[in-house]
Amino acid sequence: MPMTHDALEADLRAAFPDATIVLEDTVGDGDHWKARITSAAFAGLPRVRQHQLVYAALGAKMGGVLHALALETSAP
Repeated sequence: MPMTHDALEADLRAAFPDATIVLEDTVGDGDHWKARITSAAFAGLPRVRQHQLVYAALGAKMGGVLHALALETSAP
């Protein structure tokens, strides 16, 4: 079962409640997403650590219901 926009946003919002989140289903199948996340949680962190925080928030869904996630992360 693919991941819905609302489910993905809810998972990200739970981890980054202050964030501005923009999601795009890149191929229309619910398995391939692009996410732009701007959050104070990313302040002072290198990009790889920012992405690790996002992957940790999604846990086992990565590689499961969520096949691919292109990330753009930044601090406000």
